[in-house]
Amino acid sequence: MAAARIAEGRSSGTWSSALSTGEFAALRAVGFEPVGQVMGSAVYHVGRSGRYWGYHDCLYDGFARYAFGSAYAPIALSGAGAPSAALVQVLDQARRSALDRMTAECSALGGDGVVAAQLTVAPFAAQPNCLEFKVIGTAVRAAGTVRAPQPFTCHLDGQGFAKLVTAGWVPVELLYGMSIGVRHDDYGTRAQTRSWNNTEVSGWSELVHAVRSDARAHLRAQSGRRGGDGVILSGGGLRIWGESCIRSGNNEQEDHVAEATLLGTTVAQFTARQAPSRTLTVMPLDPQRRR
Repeated sequence: MAAARIAEGRSSGTWSSALSTGEFAALRAVGFEPVGQVMGSAVYHVGRSGRYWGYHDCLYDGFARYAFGSAYAPIALSGAGAPSAALVQVLDQARRSALDRMTAECSALGGDGVVAAQLTVAPFAAQPNCLEFKVIGTAVRAAGTVRAPQPFTCHLDGQGFAKLVTAGWVPVELLYGMSIGVRHDDYGTRAQTRSWNNTEVSGWSELVHAVRSDARAHLRAQSGRRGGDGVILSGGGLRIWGESCIRSGNNEQEDHVAEATLLGTTVAQFTARQAPSRTLTVMPLDPQRRR
């Protein structure tokens, strides 16, 4: 299907994009032009696996740990090897598959990279436990004969891309950082949520802080894979929901699950070749010195 779409675009001699007039003009101003709209998608079935047949295991053994004089339940983080790490791994694999397919379309069109790439994750229609990862953007090509060894991908729109290039930076790769944390609602958490006073639910504060930090670490670990110097974030999300604790038996105890996601683009600085300095010719006005 993708090959047929690319072949049709080549035979027609025209290109398509979702760029606005301003974005198109900004791209042309920095020496790039669109070559076509590209996309990639991957549908993955997410099975139930891991310890106790579930990714959302809180790892709570019934004994509270103590820190700073207070008891607390641990936070089972995907980045620390909790059972949810397997779920993060399969979702990361699905994201990479979609991006690789979009990049392959870009290369087939002769593009040097993709701008305005939008990554979405949504349930696949009428199929439980199936998710569709889809990424779509506009492939662009630089003027000149020098080609990049691998197309770049970025979330920046045409104008944002032009500003980045003008400032001496280039996009490298679109990244997706993710973390899942699970925390058991221990006695302290239940007491705080049932209090008559205004009080912080410290366990839940620790949970959201931990998953956000872990998602940043996941994103940062990928940023140097292709030589990026920094990351420009596009946005992030946080989902929180309750799950029945699979370790409590029939006691009807509950865990809380937090899922943090971050989307961004790694960028690298480049140095433009400087023009050689011009020699200044000086002619003396004194006739005696001319001799």
